[in-house]
Amino acid sequence: MIGKQSCGRFLLVAGVAASMVVWLTTSASAQPAQPAYREDRILIMPKAGVNQTALDNFHLARKGEVLRIFDGIGHLQVLHVPQGETVSSLISQYQKSGLVEFAEPDYVGHVYDTEPNDPAFTNGTLWGLTNISAPQAWDVLTSASNIVVAVVDTGVRYTHEDLAANMWVNPVDGSHGWNAINGNNNPNDNSGFTISHGTLVAGVIGAVGNNSKGVVGVAWRLQIMACQWLNNYPGSGTVSGCITCLDYARTNGARIINASWGFPTNSLALSNAIVSLRDAGIILVAACGNSTNNIDSNPTYPSGLQLDNIVSVAATTSNDTLSVYSNYGATNVLLAAPGDNIFSTVSATDSYYGYSTGTSMAAPYVSGACALLMAQYPADSYQQTISRLLSATDPLPSLAGKCRTGGRLNLRKALRTILVATIPATNSGPFQLRVSGGLNRTCSVEASTNLADWSPVFTNTTSANGTFDFADDQSTNLPQRFFRAAAAP
Repeated sequence: MIGKQSCGRFLLVAGVAASMVVWLTTSASAQPAQPAYREDRILIMPKAGVNQTALDNFHLARKGEVLRIFDGIGHLQVLHVPQGETVSSLISQYQKSGLVEFAEPDYVGHVYDTEPNDPAFTNGTLWGLTNISAPQAWDVLTSASNIVVAVVDTGVRYTHEDLAANMWVNPVDGSHGWNAINGNNNPNDNSGFTISHGTLVAGVIGAVGNNSKGVVGVAWRLQIMACQWLNNYPGSGTVSGCITCLDYARTNGARIINASWGFPTNSLALSNAIVSLRDAGIILVAACGNSTNNIDSNPTYPSGLQLDNIVSVAATTSNDTLSVYSNYGATNVLLAAPGDNIFSTVSATDSYYGYSTGTSMAAPYVSGACALLMAQYPADSYQQTISRLLSATDPLPSLAGKCRTGGRLNLRKALRTILVATIPATNSGPFQLRVSGGLNRTCSVEASTNLADWSPVFTNTTSANGTFDFADDQSTNLPQRFFRAAAAP
């Protein structure tokens, strides 16, 4: 349930000089055809309990070099394809060996960016934040300074004037993340005007707020971890590079991963990596893609994977309609967020800003929202964070049947949402529920027999862990009774 709305606090953002603004476009026709996978690598997952000597001997007999092992993802291995061998032939040999769960190509994925349909951006530059009720939400909370969000992308220009103060710092080496392309700790997005994809994404999530510079992110303060696996142009990369970044984020404390990209083919290696994220309580926010497809029947990945830590996001326009390019899916897409003509940070210099369009720009609104929810409700599990997010969307006619909630992100509602969970009954005792409403928050439990007329039955203040329990002593004497919770006036 949602608490009452308080007066809005609006952030005053300084204007950006015209000389410091650039339009970013990605022309599909200008991009060369990209390979479906790397010709020099495959990925294998050893069977649980496999004889390691037998597997090593199998590698040796085929002159296969193990390039990397991911111990936290079931000992997944990246293998070099030896000279004179082909990807398909080598995969076939490993599949027939009985030593592996699977063998597959190192697929190539791409960013989900698209050229704006209308380059004349006339007013409401940061319209996306207004549409998701961010100014009102900032009355509740602006900072998620203890939450690490990994931008797994083309890297981030970590010296940008609107990002530098919000970059995560590795306590071991002082870096801001990892570069899986070069195999070093410098994930700087140096793509200039060409893509700037990761830097744009980072600005939407968490450009520094209230600093009189450029733009503001969904969260004014948080920690942005930069993980680079996509190249600068045309913004593509491989499963092995992607997994390297996901594993780095998992082992270095990220709570949320923004995935504004996708693969046309389902990689078992990628899905296993995301399972390892789920096991660590990490949310992966995924752009659903820009092909006007129903991903329930024509899926892209990871947005099409049936894992409960994935939040797949469609894109909406400034008029709150589904963007014409956006993919959709009543099952696999959970909600929508602004995606058209989004103004954000650009990697050309430390003070450049520009526009971009796509579900790539919609996903970071949701990543920023998840960060603020985790800061507001620190005791929540990843499932509860997602539940708050999804229960607070604004229903839109254009989204009916297009995503699971049929709604667009509303940050104000999400930050004020109170969760109610039933507690398993013991024998024939009274019905019980648990209210989760944040720390030291007064909430009222209301009851109804017809879902129309509601009456308060219990008021309490949540404890230091953000919850309180309620038992309905009358439940055993009534045919049916419904409950909801709301923030007390």
